[in-house]
Amino acid sequence: MSVPITLATTRRVLVQLLHDRRTVVLIVALPAIELTLLRFVLDADPAVFDRWALPLLGVFPLITMFLVTSVAMLRERTSGTLERLLTTPIHKLDLLVGYGLAFALAATTQAVITCGIAYGPLGLDSTGSAWLVVAIAVANAQLGMALGLFTSAFARSEFQATQLMPAVVVPQLLLCGLIWPRDKMTPALEAISNLLPMTYTINALTEVTRHATATPALWGNLSIVAVCAIAALLLGALTLRRRTP
Repeated sequence: MSVPITLATTRRVLVQLLHDRRTVVLIVALPAIELTLLRFVLDADPAVFDRWALPLLGVFPLITMFLVTSVAMLRERTSGTLERLLTTPIHKLDLLVGYGLAFALAATTQAVITCGIAYGPLGLDSTGSAWLVVAIAVANAQLGMALGLFTSAFARSEFQATQLMPAVVVPQLLLCGLIWPRDKMTPALEAISNLLPMTYTINALTEVTRHATATPALWGNLSIVAVCAIAALLLGALTLRRRTP
């Protein structure tokens, strides 16, 4: 692995993102707009907004980064860019870490803006501090990025890449405990939910709603999310071939 090559990859990805205005809006503005819409929908009961907005601050980055990364990597695969890059001295790890750093910056920007709007104009109130929510959102964005890199290998078009989102993300949304408590699900579904990384994101955010400071349980859940992101990145490395099928 080469630090200059990794940083060059990070710069290239960031430049590509900045030149795509629709992607910039998707990353930066869309979560804040949707959260604002939710605030007005629940205007009659701010306590309900507090209950729903906090977990959504962790869910939005995963969905956004999954879509952006899977489509971006698919473009590199199908356009031949990836094939040309892998004939140079660049290592697969340089490419993956470069992508990770670029999207970490994008995710941090998204999380700071969205949390700033949520805790500011929208009046979100939580027991834990906002920086913990930002940290969880960034970790979840990295997970979405890693899953996007991995699953892009199974798509042959951008339409197929977007189709993968319901297959990868929606089951996690249904089983993570966001909609219904996991301990009230059937044993089989609860067992499956224990294997899904978004479950631990929601667990970590639940800790923020209950405790003013970071707890061992929060760091434990966040560590599991990080391990899942690393595992997805390693699986993604296996799909980076020097020849495009």
